[in-house]
Amino acid sequence: MADHISRLLNLREGELKPALLSALLFFTVLCGYFFLRPVREAMGVSRGMDELRWLFVVTSLASLAAVLAFGGAVSRVDRRRALPLGYGFVIACLVGFAALLAADAASGGGLIGSDAQTALSRNVGYAYYVWLSVINLFSTSLFWAYMVDVFDTGQGKRLFAFVGVGGTLGAMTGGWATTAISGLTGSPYLPAGLMLAGAAFFAAAIAVMGILERSIRGRHVAAKSAVTPAAERLGGGFLDGAAAVLRSPYLLGIGGYIALLAVSNTMIYFTQAHIVLSSADTFSERVQSFALFDALAESAVLLTQLFITTRIIRRLGVGWTLAILPLVTALGFAALALWPVFGMMALFQALHRGARHAISRPARETLFGVLSPADKYKAKPVVDVFVYRGGDVAGAGIDALLRVAGLTLTGIAAATVPLAAAWTALSVALGRAQARRSSPE
Repeated sequence: MADHISRLLNLREGELKPALLSALLFFTVLCGYFFLRPVREAMGVSRGMDELRWLFVVTSLASLAAVLAFGGAVSRVDRRRALPLGYGFVIACLVGFAALLAADAASGGGLIGSDAQTALSRNVGYAYYVWLSVINLFSTSLFWAYMVDVFDTGQGKRLFAFVGVGGTLGAMTGGWATTAISGLTGSPYLPAGLMLAGAAFFAAAIAVMGILERSIRGRHVAAKSAVTPAAERLGGGFLDGAAAVLRSPYLLGIGGYIALLAVSNTMIYFTQAHIVLSSADTFSERVQSFALFDALAESAVLLTQLFITTRIIRRLGVGWTLAILPLVTALGFAALALWPVFGMMALFQALHRGARHAISRPARETLFGVLSPADKYKAKPVVDVFVYRGGDVAGAGIDALLRVAGLTLTGIAAATVPLAAAWTALSVALGRAQARRSSPE
């Protein structure tokens, strides 16, 4: 049975168990996050779009501080401990946020964003928005850094799509569960309850990683981590990651790709926020709307992973696979310009996230497979977190300028054409650079 499953999933000898455990690990991480994400989105739009744009700026600055702190911390611990320590920090923060919101609700503060909003709930909401916006990129960056440390480049091209399916199932589970829960209750304890649910899944992620580590070391599977000392430390200092990015054209190219991705994603995000803010009145309704967007989008991601992703990287190559997302972005904005309604927004979001998570993300992560361990754990978070959040700020600024200029969605769609063209050219160039680095001398 194991051999049959391995052939079906394009796995080789010894890869089935670590692949399944890796998929389960990603399931727990994304399931936990998708209990938290709709709460963040509802908090972000509670006081209007102008405040949401300022939250993007604050998030970018917080990301820089977090990246530098992480670079120093990871230098002092063995890299196998980076993920459980990071997720343990997430759990502790979530318990703290939940306790503050539960205490506020018990004193009659009401739901965040409601007429009964208090200064405490508002400030906690802002802090939570910025915190989760930084942490969610760290949580996925840490996961994929661990994956490219466990599997080599060739294995990544075959296995990362399957691992991604596990994450998508987790995201769907969290999204649909949050949609159902928020639709059933308007309790002032809703945000705190969802935070604690997310914390429970991050705790499960730490447990699954422990099982995966023991499996790899016990069976000596064909993975790099089977021969990598667990106690190996990276060394260096706080600024190593930023310095590595600045002196490497390859890492700068990856950063450019991610910045353009963030700009496009932010423009979609603000368009979605406008639609939700105009159609939902209460906090629980906003949570439900954002959770529904997430659940539908992740369902599209799953379909893409099952029927498209598994062989597309091998057939098209990394570069042209990365170029699919710019094309989806340009076509999606064009369709939204013609039909600017909730249903079209949901469809566009679903297709964009399907391309982003199921196609672009596995291909993008193979770009890091040719880097040294230090660059994977130090330079990668700089690109994944700080550069991404910088792209968020740029996207928020572009959205504001386009709306101040009075452009309709048709004008915004036209503005995405040069962005998509530059993005496509960069995708192809990165694919060629990765191929050169992975080829034996």
